[in-house]
Amino acid sequence: MLRFDSLEAIPADFGPSAVTIGKFDGVHAGHRAVLARLEELAAPESLTTTVLTFDRNPLSVLAPEKCPAPLTGNAQKLDLLASAGVDAALVVTFDRAFSERPPEEFVVRMLVEALHARIVLVGRDFRFGVRGSGNVDLLRTLGAQHGFDVVIMDDVASGDDRRVSSTWVRDLLAAGDVTGAAELLGTLPSIRSVVVHGFHRGRTLGYPTANLSPAIEGFVPADGVYAAWLTVRGIRYPAAASIGNNPTFEGVPEKQVEAHAIDRVGLDLYDEMAELSFVEYIRGMRRFSGPEALAEQMGADERRIREVLGVPQQ
Repeated sequence: MLRFDSLEAIPADFGPSAVTIGKFDGVHAGHRAVLARLEELAAPESLTTTVLTFDRNPLSVLAPEKCPAPLTGNAQKLDLLASAGVDAALVVTFDRAFSERPPEEFVVRMLVEALHARIVLVGRDFRFGVRGSGNVDLLRTLGAQHGFDVVIMDDVASGDDRRVSSTWVRDLLAAGDVTGAAELLGTLPSIRSVVVHGFHRGRTLGYPTANLSPAIEGFVPADGVYAAWLTVRGIRYPAAASIGNNPTFEGVPEKQVEAHAIDRVGLDLYDEMAELSFVEYIRGMRRFSGPEALAEQMGADERRIREVLGVPQQ
């Protein structure tokens, strides 16, 4: 997938394209339905399927107090778009200056001059330009002037007719329901960060862990223990993941994320970028009477996680 972080990076001969526009936070099932429709529209004319997205949630600029935590960072989002088969993505810097552009300027500079759009796919409530002054009717008018068609995409609902949304995914993850979140995402919910040195308590208990730096990309689920996959350098390991402050010990930072790679003794992951993909919630965090009781519970957790991930006992 071609990845552009500015209009200047787009080659003059790019396209012609079929474009859809949005935050695409999480690239969930609703987004994937949009991308599938985009491909259908682009195929007859061999148009370049293109996503125009933003480097941050526009609310972080327009109304920071209402802005939710992102489900994915930009790198994650681009990887998910690529896995969905998108040909190209333009990540626009959404700052105050961008938010104040007239809707006509947005269309001409982004869609017409840069992306050479022939089809633009949006939702019924799509708004663009300063203070959201542009709507679907204006987009159609501008499309007629500049040579592109506007196609409307209805919301995608789940089996119980609830609209699939990033908010719904976020609520599930905040409750620890990573299985439900995976159903809406169409993939396992994941986070990324660099492996750093911790207190090495897990090693003394017989369960060495990879501690993730607090500078995490992605939405961290609720505190607890999870069955997960730990991917480093392209290699995937079955893992027991722990999120929280481990109340059995004093002085452990809140929302510490660590993962024990099952059956991998002596694995050195320090300073490596790691991705942790959550499969199933196992239990909540709680205080134990001491290290021995905690180690016993960790053994029980590992046995359950082996069952979930299909890893045989050794």
